[in-house]
Amino acid sequence: QVQLVESGGGLVQAGGSLRLSCAASGGTFSRYIMAWFRQAPGKEREVVAAIMHYGGNPYYADSVRGRFTISRENAKNTLYLQMNSLIPEDTAVYYCAASPLAVAIPRRADGYNNWGQGTQVIVSS
Repeated sequence: QVQLVESGGGLVQAGGSLRLSCAASGGTFSRYIMAWFRQAPGKEREVVAAIMHYGGNPYYADSVRGRFTISRENAKNTLYLQMNSLIPEDTAVYYCAASPLAVAIPRRADGYNNWGQGTQVIVSS
């Protein structure tokens, strides 16, 4: 099992940027597919972006493609999410998640068995 701790959330105006980080420990980070999910009040948890264990083949939800960039540094056991051109609809708690190696990136929350505690992102209009 890998332990995950997110950081970097906060309050930002629409059009601004934030960079989220997820620090992993207790496991072999490079063996996990990693993803960012988010959950807004009253809504289901949804995948935002995901990346293969070697750092390639990123997946993005349609709602964030072109604005968000997922990346990872396996040498530092860290996952990132660069969020640009933020809009109020991006307001949510953002979670880091890890999945054991698979042929394809899971796009549902039940495909991940390790989760961080979440970091709040609030985008004001």
